[in-house]
Amino acid sequence: MIRELAPAKVNLFLHVGNRRADGYHELESLVVFASVGDEITLEEAGELSFAVEGPFASRLTADTDNLVLQAVRKFCELTETQQHVRITLTKNLPVASGIGGGSSDTAATLRGLSRLWPERANLQALWNLGGEIGSDVAVCVLPGCWWMTGRGERFATINVLGTFDALLVNAGVPVATGIVYDALRERTGVGSAARPQQFSNVSALADYLRAVRNDLEVPARQLFPVIGETIDAIMGTNALLARMSGSGATCFGIYPDAVSTQAAAEAILKQHPNWWVAPTKLNYGRKWEFNSSG
Repeated sequence: MIRELAPAKVNLFLHVGNRRADGYHELESLVVFASVGDEITLEEAGELSFAVEGPFASRLTADTDNLVLQAVRKFCELTETQQHVRITLTKNLPVASGIGGGSSDTAATLRGLSRLWPERANLQALWNLGGEIGSDVAVCVLPGCWWMTGRGERFATINVLGTFDALLVNAGVPVATGIVYDALRERTGVGSAARPQQFSNVSALADYLRAVRNDLEVPARQLFPVIGETIDAIMGTNALLARMSGSGATCFGIYPDAVSTQAAAEAILKQHPNWWVAPTKLNYGRKWEFNSSG
């Protein structure tokens, strides 16, 4: 049995440019991945099957349009392999939450298939398949730290950074990306953000991030006021920085160490026991070895 972690993807900042001819927007974002995520298991079987379990399983359906099954079909078509695999997705991340759960699940499936049937597809082939499936699937194929541009299909590695403690918080409201983009009025545009350099500590990272922003946060907060409440709750725990990830509704706080992160999690859960709160490490710069489960 092959196991792959599908880590949460966090946009430390997200600048939006003009709408392209293909309907997508130009983007610029610093993308990192968390130590928490969904899990994909794969094993050879007599036929293709897909099951979903875990705390957020009820929010998903295992239908034929699921991105995980799309990944299987595309991988097997490329490698001329029969679709004889049993896949189980353990859904630990909230659905429609701005942390790339579906994209990361899809990318983890591609990694897992490459381990289950080795030497049939290299890393570039998996990146290409991911790009065919979704805008930010490719960047999830090899979790690490990426400077992401285009519609999300272009990315360059950032190797000068380290690992820091953070808290992911979601109030339980699913957010459709399309309606947030439709409500977007002010755009920072692309090309204005300076690529990060070596930071002496996490406070210096927070200072860098204050000079950039998530353009989607304003319209998302207008549509879903609970996002503002979530950010306020994080800042109330003395976080160095609090911001929304992606199109929402998950927000993150950055902290100086694991002890303060855990204390913040307990404080927020005391006030909001039904929220999803996850202390985590955000590893930005440590590339995960290709064909490993993390």
